[in-house]
Amino acid sequence: MERKWWTLIAVSVAIFMLLLDITVVNVALPDIQRSLHSSFSDLQWVVDAYALTLATFLLTAGSVADLVGRKRVFIAGLFVFTISSAVCGLSTTPLELNLARAVQGTGGAMMFATALALLAQAFHGKERGTAFGVFGAVTGGAVAVGPVIGGIITSGIGWEWIFFVNIPIGVIAVLIAFTKVEDSRDPDATGVDWAGLVTFSAALFLLVYGLVQGNEKGWGSTEIVAFLSGAVVLLVAFVIVEHLQSRPMLDLSLFRRPAFTGASIVAFAISGSFFAMFLYLTLYIQDVLGFTPLQAGLRFLPATLLSFIVAPISGKLSVRVPVRLLLGSGLLLVGIGLLAMTAIDASSTWTALIPGFLLAGVGVGLVNPPLVSTAVGVVPAERSGMASGINSTFRQVGIATGIAGLGAVFQHSVTHGTTTALRATGHTHEVLRAAHGQLGTLLESGEVTQIAHSLSAGARTALEHSYRVGFTEAFTTIAAIAAVLALVGAVLAFVLVRSRDFVSAGELPAAQTPPEPVAAAAG
Repeated sequence: MERKWWTLIAVSVAIFMLLLDITVVNVALPDIQRSLHSSFSDLQWVVDAYALTLATFLLTAGSVADLVGRKRVFIAGLFVFTISSAVCGLSTTPLELNLARAVQGTGGAMMFATALALLAQAFHGKERGTAFGVFGAVTGGAVAVGPVIGGIITSGIGWEWIFFVNIPIGVIAVLIAFTKVEDSRDPDATGVDWAGLVTFSAALFLLVYGLVQGNEKGWGSTEIVAFLSGAVVLLVAFVIVEHLQSRPMLDLSLFRRPAFTGASIVAFAISGSFFAMFLYLTLYIQDVLGFTPLQAGLRFLPATLLSFIVAPISGKLSVRVPVRLLLGSGLLLVGIGLLAMTAIDASSTWTALIPGFLLAGVGVGLVNPPLVSTAVGVVPAERSGMASGINSTFRQVGIATGIAGLGAVFQHSVTHGTTTALRATGHTHEVLRAAHGQLGTLLESGEVTQIAHSLSAGARTALEHSYRVGFTEAFTTIAAIAAVLALVGAVLAFVLVRSRDFVSAGELPAAQTPPEPVAAAAG
């Protein structure tokens, strides 16, 4: 077999593993929570630690790859991802798991930043389109079936194996890449923007930490005010640093084109709304409705499979209709789908989510194919690699800040709603005694069953019902917030993504026009 096909296999296997790991983690979160006795904040960090490092190191990994060689960075990323996956599975505390997830995100950034460049180097002409098509089908499929695979693994052999399964896959991918993939680099590469990396990563960490810990520490506490203020200062410093750099990791001049700004907003909005809600949807389906991880994974199929089916249709439409109609309409459907989910209450079954899943699934399918191609299509050809990286970065930032921001509202709302409903039952004192003053923590972590067995039958029923009331009220609140974000993104997509901003087709190098599923990593 020719080297180029081995390159396609290595890249596809690596990215399949990366995307599968993102989606399978979602349905495993409640089991991880119970196994490691995680707080709600710990649970947020399982996702955010990965998303933060993926976002902060993505552009830098691309710069390093241009300097030292894309094959080297790709293999290093595979190695880091595989080893950290093993550490994730062996973790016995939430801190160990979240630190390992952060390292895993670094490896993911190294793979992500080099995958398409390796394909572009190996394939030319019509074969390049074939390679990108295969790559797209493989990665799109990983996103679609990920929740089900995660459910099978978690229900069958334990949540640890959603990480252990990466080890043999990673070893095979490393061997193929080491022996069969050709290296390439950018002869004009000048260096790494370390100042930009430090200010950007520090700002994101302080922002997400402040949002995640705000309820526990107190929003007016010195620590939280200092973290959030520091995030603002560092973001301003990042903008100044990037403005002064001759070769910045994030070229701010690209945002002078309204369409590029619009594509970045769409990337942030879809991740910060629908994909950030996956954590809370999983908790609702498993902790409140009582489904197993496998049953939960199957219930996500209306959204994931529909987005997979709609995506190629949207890709074909993108050459016939204005792209802003696809991006704007897709986000509009996501927003309406999230609003449809606000119809649930304490007596609802999972079928109440189906209309929202269907609408959001179609919306995601409409947005994904034209999104990254829009980001690279409205900038000069020599800047298309950075444009693609920026778009992926905005997706991961949307995930991290969306989960943290929605979580801040959720934590307060679920405790307030449950205690208010419980107060009306007359069993408050018995429940508080059983919880030893930690009722709020138990409610946020979904650990109601920890104290239910020690209650009288009446108090147990009252607590379980009150928790469903509090959880569904909190869920509908954050679903409405996420819907507003999606709808605002839709409006800005309609306004900013203008056809006249696109460069001519002749200027766009096929080597740097990535396929749709790169965007799917946010899921």
